Amino acid sequence: MFNTHRLILSTVTFLCLAPGICLPATDDTTPEENPVSADSQDDVTSEQQEKKTRFKFLSKKPENLLIVPIPTSGPTFGTGLILGGAYFYPQTEQQKSAQPASFTGAAAGYTDNESWVAGAMQQNYWQEDKWRFTGAAGYLDLKLELTPSAEEEGDEIPVDWLVDGSFVQTKLSRRLRGKWYLGVTARYLDISQAIDLNIEDDDFNLSSEIRAAGIGLNLDFDSRDEPSNPYRGRFFELKAMTNNQSGSNSDPYQSYNARFRSYHGLADPLVFAWDVGACMKSGRVPLWDTCRLPLRGFSATDYQGKQSIYAQAEIRWRFYKRWGIVAFAGAGRIDDSFGQSGEDETIPSYGLGIRFMVLESQRINLRLDYARSDNDNDAWYVSVTEAF
Repeated sequence: MFNTHRLILSTVTFLCLAPGICLPATDDTTPEENPVSADSQDDVTSEQQEKKTRFKFLSKKPENLLIVPIPTSGPTFGTGLILGGAYFYPQTEQQKSAQPASFTGAAAGYTDNESWVAGAMQQNYWQEDKWRFTGAAGYLDLKLELTPSAEEEGDEIPVDWLVDGSFVQTKLSRRLRGKWYLGVTARYLDISQAIDLNIEDDDFNLSSEIRAAGIGLNLDFDSRDEPSNPYRGRFFELKAMTNNQSGSNSDPYQSYNARFRSYHGLADPLVFAWDVGACMKSGRVPLWDTCRLPLRGFSATDYQGKQSIYAQAEIRWRFYKRWGIVAFAGAGRIDDSFGQSGEDETIPSYGLGIRFMVLESQRINLRLDYARSDNDNDAWYVSVTEAF
């Protein structure tokens, strides 16, 4: 699902939550507290070997600091480069066993359609993962395309959609019991947009200047064995948010999202994963905050509406050492859509992908996907970490 704040969140998360990109923090004990014999020094773990062989150019930098360029490609923004980095805060052995490492991350990216984004993210864990905090802020300048239906010509004609502005979002969660977390989310967005189309729509706010402040609740369940590439476990998230707008169309609007992902290790190199989700918006929603379909094979701006539902599944097979292949398929529906694009249709998504595991100890994959959809739409994707 494409939202303005999610672009930088996914960029920084892609760079910083994936342990293969941002190295985990080292133990902060002194040599006297943790003596190592000559024999044990020779017995280097596989993870340490990977770090030494794959990050030699960082040998003069702290092990928990990393700055790295990553290529990216997709139908929404085109092809480009992301430069990101993160610093993971040192942990004791007790902290490592109880919670992930807290970190500060930053990223900036530019693509060949002249879109760019820059921002920073803070992630904190406290009291053996009893508390979680996430904060993100950034600025973006996006050159996008819309394809509203042109009924007179009987065809869809792309139009330019320019979006720029800044945002801030925070989330604070507390563990309720077991793997359940309850959280509060707050955000503020100051967005300008220009659409090369003379259109009025009572369902969507197309104002050129929109400032929106929102607050809501999150309920999460997370039993995944590895967030970046789970082999087993489940992840459920439920979110409700109310948003106030300022501008020419200042009516408040509400957002409701639900998503469930499940991962099943069928055999040592074989994993079956599936993902279902739904979105609903009420009120006059800004076009950049609509419901979308997080499927592959088309641009994220092709289908936008006030309601969406989808399902997708993947079979992931690591067939030789670090190499793997993926087959995926899914479908979704969009209702109360902008320009009636995709209205009353089931949108398919299917394709194949290749994986190369760049860091075995953390299961980090470099992925290349080819996906197809309806009306002969297709797309290539280059990224790190899995699609879901």
